[in-house]
Amino acid sequence: MCVAAGPDTRARKWGWSFIVEMRRASPAIRLLVLTQLTFNVGFFMVLPYLSVHLTGDLGLGAAVVGVVLGVRTFSQQGLFFVGGTLSDRWGVKPVVLVGCVVRVAGFLGLSVSDSLAGVLASTVAVGFAAALFSPAVESAIATEAGKSERDGGPSRVQTFALLSVCNQIGSFTGPLVGSLLLLVDFRLACVVAALIFVGVLVAHLKWLPRGPGEHRGDSWLAGWNEVVHNKVFVLFALAMSTQLIAYNQLYLLLPLEVERAWGSQSVLGWFFALSAMFVVSSQMFVTRTVGRRSPRVVLPIGFMMMALSFVVVALATPLQLDGLVGLLPAAVFVLVLALGQMVTLPQARDLVPRLASERRLGSYYGFMASLGGIGVLVGSVVVGAVVDAVPATGWASGSPWLVAAAFPVVSALGMRAILKRVPAPE
Repeated sequence: MCVAAGPDTRARKWGWSFIVEMRRASPAIRLLVLTQLTFNVGFFMVLPYLSVHLTGDLGLGAAVVGVVLGVRTFSQQGLFFVGGTLSDRWGVKPVVLVGCVVRVAGFLGLSVSDSLAGVLASTVAVGFAAALFSPAVESAIATEAGKSERDGGPSRVQTFALLSVCNQIGSFTGPLVGSLLLLVDFRLACVVAALIFVGVLVAHLKWLPRGPGEHRGDSWLAGWNEVVHNKVFVLFALAMSTQLIAYNQLYLLLPLEVERAWGSQSVLGWFFALSAMFVVSSQMFVTRTVGRRSPRVVLPIGFMMMALSFVVVALATPLQLDGLVGLLPAAVFVLVLALGQMVTLPQARDLVPRLASERRLGSYYGFMASLGGIGVLVGSVVVGAVVDAVPATGWASGSPWLVAAAFPVVSALGMRAILKRVPAPE
């Protein structure tokens, strides 16, 4: 006798689906992950095109543009620790709201600034806004997902996988919307981005629950001392920084390889689209597949996948393939790197609260992000120096890719030992 599949059976069959996971999430988690999606849409509508605006519209030199972009990166990545600490002291809602206001001011400033001082001030505001709301949102997601998991809802790992999907949707959609607005004017893109954050501000003012900061009475140094003296977490954060170094090669090594194989970077956008579509379509399935295994097993495997993605190109580059065939190793690199990060990131984000004993989550997430920013700076300098030092032909041409592969290999080897001291979930 045939029995019709009920709702639970269908949910299990299609449980990897992004839409199903979004429906299963609590209202607070839906608000937070959609917040991150919207943040990325607004951000990537403008920032990928900022350098062109500065050189073409404002006539700034390349060196000055490099300074502006570097200051923006530092004001964001370098100050995540500060933003996370503020969320622990003030609570999530005030920090997110202030971050939205600062970003609105930054985008409006970019829309009207014609001077270097105005551009610098505006880009610092755009970067610092992310340093305010990103660790606050991430810590809030960790807290809400932990409550949901204890109540029988989706696990915190699954919730962080949902966050990864939303990040990718925003990162992919933002540049497309921005490119359409740029047909009119860069300033219009800035104004529209500002209006998006006004909408986010209003939504959070209305729906984001407000709770007092759990550590509002503590000194700044008390929080920072707790984080930096948590040796296991610091080692874990150092190991995790290599995944950000690996990801950053999408902006350093990948464009160089695409230009070598194709003769220009005109097809580079397709590789980012490929990565985004792969993550959106596969993240929930990948997370469910590896979710029952220990992080001590999953994380080293994820890092070795990232390393393997670089090795593929390192072995193919000396062959000097070109055209469509020459682009295949780069496509494999993008897909395998994305797979390694899909395996790694949800479980790694879930480990942070356990390492932090479920306290000061803003500070812990902020510290890990800031340490990752330092890692990207160091890794980019090292890989860039190797690119400049080795010939572009012969077997030595694969050296930059092997050097980049060494970073996640080190993390894969060290992560298992680090995780031996991670407390098991209750």
